[in-house]
This record gives sequence, structure tokens and C-alpha cells, in this order.
Amino acid sequence: MQIPLQITVRDMEHSEALEARIRSKAQKLEEFFAHIVSCHVVVEMPHRHHQQGKQFNVRIDIGVPGNTIVLNRHQAEDVYVALRDAFDAAKRQLQEYSRVMRGDVKTHAARRPDAGSEGAAPE
Repeated sequence: MQIPLQITVRDMEHSEALEARIRSKAQKLEEFFAHIVSCHVVVEMPHRHHQQGKQFNVRIDIGVPGNTIVLNRHQAEDVYVALRDAFDAAKRQLQEYSRVMRGDVKTHAARRPDAGSEGAAPE
């Protein structure tokens, strides 16, 4: 990465284990797609007044050449599950971006309006 990994933890206690897991997951993304320019991970536990358990939100912003991939609101009751799901989604998005960059994604050519009249004599 050209810009160092940024980690933000909101509304919960910061832990070294959590930061280490995020760094490990981000490193694997970079091994998978070497052209990552930047990565910002936000982990938060929003205040909710529901009777349900705690929900952790994970947002990942990945800067790639010419674009930014944003993954938002991967929620789970376990912060590590939320991280896993968010980074799995990030990997899928990077795969798709990589296919587009390589030109593996087919694009449909625009049809000319007169292309349907084959066999007609030109005027």
C-alpha cells in the first residue's frame, strides 16, 4: 500500500488482538491484489436500545487506481465474524475490479440502428 493502513475503532474498547486481526486481513488483501493504494477500516459498536445483543459494524474503504471500493455495514454480534464477512466481501469486490481492469468482463457493443436490415439494397 502506498498509504499506511488506517484503523478506527469507535464506541468500544481498542484491543491489540483486534488490530492484529485487521492488519492480517488487510495484508492478505494486498497479497491477493497488489495494486491497493490505501485501506481504511472502521469498526464500531453503535448504541442501540434494542433487546438484541451487541451489533458490530465494519466499514472498509479500499483505494485502488482510479476508484475506491467501499464496503459498509457488515454487522454481526461477534466483532471477528463481522471482520471476516467484511473482508470476504472486500476480496470479492477486488476480484470483480481485477476482472474489469484485465478486460475479462464482456461489454456489449452498441447496435447500429440500420444493422437489422441485412440484405436490403443500399440507396
